[in-house]
Amino acid sequence: MKNDTPPAALNAAAQAATQAAAQAAAQAPAAPITAIPAVLPAAGQSRSLRGLGVSPGVAIGPAHVVESGAVAIPEYVISPDGVEAEVLRFNEAAAKARRQIKKLKSKALVLPDSASEEIGFLLDAHLSMVTNSRLTRGVERRIKEERLNAEAAIQAEIATIAQTFAGMDDSYLAARIADIREVGRRLTRNLLKHEYRAFSTLPPGTIILAEELTPADTALLDPKAVGGFATVLGGAEGHTAILARSLGLPAVLGAAGLLAGVRNGVTVIVDGVQGRVLIDPPPEVLEDYRARRAAREREREQLKSLRKLPAVTRDGTAITLMANLELPRDLDHALENGAQGVGLLRTEFLFMNRDQLPDEEEQYGVLRAIVEGMGGRPVTARTMDVGGEKLAGWMAGRYGEPANPALGLRAIRLGLREPKLLETQLAAMLRAGAHGPLRILLPMITSVSEVQKVREILGQVARRLRRRGVAIADPLPPVGVMVEVPGAALAADALAYAADFFSIGTNDLTQYTLAIDRADEQVATLYDPLHPAVLRLIQFTIEAALRSRIPVSVCGEIAGDARYAPLLLGLGVRELSMSPPSVPTVKKRIRSLDLMEASRRARVIMDQSDSGRIATLLDDFNAII
Repeated sequence: MKNDTPPAALNAAAQAATQAAAQAAAQAPAAPITAIPAVLPAAGQSRSLRGLGVSPGVAIGPAHVVESGAVAIPEYVISPDGVEAEVLRFNEAAAKARRQIKKLKSKALVLPDSASEEIGFLLDAHLSMVTNSRLTRGVERRIKEERLNAEAAIQAEIATIAQTFAGMDDSYLAARIADIREVGRRLTRNLLKHEYRAFSTLPPGTIILAEELTPADTALLDPKAVGGFATVLGGAEGHTAILARSLGLPAVLGAAGLLAGVRNGVTVIVDGVQGRVLIDPPPEVLEDYRARRAAREREREQLKSLRKLPAVTRDGTAITLMANLELPRDLDHALENGAQGVGLLRTEFLFMNRDQLPDEEEQYGVLRAIVEGMGGRPVTARTMDVGGEKLAGWMAGRYGEPANPALGLRAIRLGLREPKLLETQLAAMLRAGAHGPLRILLPMITSVSEVQKVREILGQVARRLRRRGVAIADPLPPVGVMVEVPGAALAADALAYAADFFSIGTNDLTQYTLAIDRADEQVATLYDPLHPAVLRLIQFTIEAALRSRIPVSVCGEIAGDARYAPLLLGLGVRELSMSPPSVPTVKKRIRSLDLMEASRRARVIMDQSDSGRIATLLDDFNAII
């Protein structure tokens, strides 16, 4: 049923560092900042390095330098009689790798919001690489045919795959070789019985310094033991950066020369706001950064007082702030931070890392607990977004490895291909909707016909449940479209007639519009939500929703960034959904805004054709308050 209620030049690295610093600074406390010289005064081996500030905050502590020396790979010929035993040795290493990756996935489930999703998808891809993949088949073939030892066979097969991918002239495929190499290192460590060195035994507050931290490495960091980290390599939009932000660890990536002459135990400062790493700083600099860190902690405490205050602009416009939930356990966190409902419940956790599909009863039980836990606040449940590189274990055998996961069989495409999966989930949602307000959100929609097909299935499921005498939502829950591909944004006028509400997923919308894999360090600096093309698609979607008088929200990462709040509100958005910790910061910015002024600045911004100029106009406006 349609809801007719209206909705309440620098180089690339330097440019990215500037943008990240500005973004973080918008959320940082307004405290006196002492200028830190590029070259620090002498104090032992004092140095100041620039990089990308990818996770805001200040960390001060003793350095732990992660050695990056390569492991010596043995290479020898296996005797004919030893081939079978060598294949078995490799298979055991692969089985151990599968157990390790599944354990990492379990650890990742406790991460908040999109970080758990990001690392989960990546680890699913790694899991598929050690499960009857081209890599594992190639290694076994080399052991059998070339009689290479397993370690050497892994290196040879990875080299061949890398050469093949590089020759395809496809940046997406070329970037995937980094994942294959990481899997190869894991297999090799298992073969050589080199156990992974965890960071849990380090003194509290330790600062990790490394050439690179993979997402799997980062997932093992315990914020109670590690104060922050800095690396020589890495990009602002990769999985490592996203995990750092979710863990609340100050981090700087891309700091050239970081490891030169650094010794373990020396005092290090990681400034994730300005993108600086200070090694063995002099006393006056150390004292200044301690003051900054204390000011940030005071700011954090002050934000807690906003929990019960409404998100209302200075001129009286109410804005709804919702939470993105990854797991049921995040529910309390959302309420503690003052979320007014759940704007995005990712249901993939029910399907991932398991051999058997969840039945209707299991899904209903979980959804009902969340709906009841929100105490009458609305819950927006997204149908499963698995597929592509998010392939769950039970799907890998049926559909194999996709050539291009981002564009393959996933989300609603998979649900319509496997209607029993979709019917079961819709039945659970309908039943949960009998216990409180629930909305159904469809991911990766590109056409009106997809929405119509889902509505038909929803109607059939509802009739079947009623015949069984099962209580369901009455009236049926609103059905919304997640606008996350350019085709959906451009067809927003037509989709608005088929949908009851829109939710704009800016992460994928930016990625697909600019043809940029934000996890690929070679192009990550080009990932820009302020690109004029992205903003025009967002504007087009919002205006289509307003014309059709349906609600429109934003649930991508920019929704949880106070820097973007004036622009989104100025364009007409009245509902934002974000990770729970971001709610107080965004609320503070909204309460300082005059909506008429924000609307005027949004109109000026939308007349621009250069993303640099757009960023300047937005940052100048944010600096006014």
